[in-house]
Amino acid sequence: MGCVSSKRRLQPKIQAEVRLLYHSRGIQRRLFDLIVVVALSLFVQRLFHFGLFSLSLNPPHSDERTGRHKFPTCERVGRPDDETPISAHHVYSASGLLHVNPDGIHPILALIRRAEDEWDRKLDRASRTLEEAVSEYKRRYRRDPPLGFDDWWDFAQEMEVLLPDEYDSIHRELEPFWGMDPKDLAKMQAELETRVDTFTISKNATHDTNLVATSFSDPENWERNDLLLGLKEIINLLDPVEPALRSFRAVFSSHPEPSLLSDYHVKKKFLDAAAARRYVNLTELPKVHHLGFVSACAPGTPGRTMNHNRGSTDDPTDRMERTFIYDHRLSMDPCQNPPLFDHHTHYISKNDRISPQPRIAPLFSYSTTTLYHDIQPPSFLGWTAGPSLEYDLEWQDKTDERLRWRGSSVGMVNNENTHWKNAHRSRLIALANDLNGTGSFLIPGRVEDEGWWRVGGGTVMKKSLVNPALLDVAFSGEPAGCDIQFCRHMETQLEWRKEKGFQEKDMGKYKYILDASSLLLTVLDGWLIFRLASGG
Repeated sequence: MGCVSSKRRLQPKIQAEVRLLYHSRGIQRRLFDLIVVVALSLFVQRLFHFGLFSLSLNPPHSDERTGRHKFPTCERVGRPDDETPISAHHVYSASGLLHVNPDGIHPILALIRRAEDEWDRKLDRASRTLEEAVSEYKRRYRRDPPLGFDDWWDFAQEMEVLLPDEYDSIHRELEPFWGMDPKDLAKMQAELETRVDTFTISKNATHDTNLVATSFSDPENWERNDLLLGLKEIINLLDPVEPALRSFRAVFSSHPEPSLLSDYHVKKKFLDAAAARRYVNLTELPKVHHLGFVSACAPGTPGRTMNHNRGSTDDPTDRMERTFIYDHRLSMDPCQNPPLFDHHTHYISKNDRISPQPRIAPLFSYSTTTLYHDIQPPSFLGWTAGPSLEYDLEWQDKTDERLRWRGSSVGMVNNENTHWKNAHRSRLIALANDLNGTGSFLIPGRVEDEGWWRVGGGTVMKKSLVNPALLDVAFSGEPAGCDIQFCRHMETQLEWRKEKGFQEKDMGKYKYILDASSLLLTVLDGWLIFRLASGG
């Protein structure tokens, strides 16, 4: 096969960890299952999105005399204990993408090494005492810890939290509100309680945390529409720390997606005020720019400056440059990666009818993106339990090594006037079932004496051989989000399997399950995603 670097010393360690984790049952196994699903989802979903495959009509490694494909020549970059030559380094861009240098080691091995190093450094610098935690908080966030930080520290120690200093996402989402006068904040919070499809929880001196108000567009069918879907979970999460909570009142969105699109200049006004320890005068806010999602992008970013054709049919997988993800959150920012605007259901289904908010507001939502200012609570709404233990076979007994995905076409209106083929699930199915032409693949190959081998330009192979062998991806059931005539048309364009319900027994035989249905793994910052860290 193609000579692509591998690291033999990793293999026994990985195998031992897999055996250990998969022979243990209960919560440890379920957590490992979740991590495997998330990791594969992030990895494969984003490889499809940013160009794992690059098409070529003239394979670079073909023999002109015989027409047969040649595999690239092995060239050693260096040994694992040597410093890799500067000329062989991959490029890590501000967009969260690793740009492959053909002279470097295989990018997956580079990412594994990077993740292990980052994990080790993070563990080494974790605070061991309350004094260290306070000092680290001040260093990172340039302000004192909040009231009750000592109570939290005691709770974190009791729960044996490994990383007690990680408040980046909390700080990032709350920081704009520190630039707002508390009186204005309380007034806006009260106004939010009447916002359509929200509910309010509260605690005061006379009662524990509970539901106190609702505002639904369809009050008669709130239960059928799951408008209180996360309420019980939130109450349960707060229960262990209820005695330490002070009086509060908070408004939650009833829907899984965020709703408060930011205007860049308005949000920056609040961030600047927070940094200067002052409050914004709400009568002096900048004028809102109604540019759709782009309104939230900073001037000078690719998403704001490029001549962007909404609904473009340009396919990023047609680019010859290879990219992999090294920073998930950065890669999910469409201001840095504008193709997301044209190739994700969340954006292509809403851009023509969304406007930025004239000011920020403290609404809690189960997910958000870099373009919104919704605040995320801890939530496991994206949790998928998978098959029961009865059908979830041991790793060595799972017979199907293809990556499996099933899901529906919901999420946007599908008709001849929408860019339904650009939606991320439709594109995933089209890519996975494409049998025409060739693709250039970085294939793990044989390694001698544990050397670091240059990855090269890849190996050209027929998609008709690779895709069916690696992927089992299709829509399930019937088309949705379309009228009868167009639904029939959709059935002829993409792969559909007439499976009904959750195929639990069948699912248990697969080693790899992809979650391409959940927005939390693609462009939305699901709370759980950034609490999962890779470890060596």
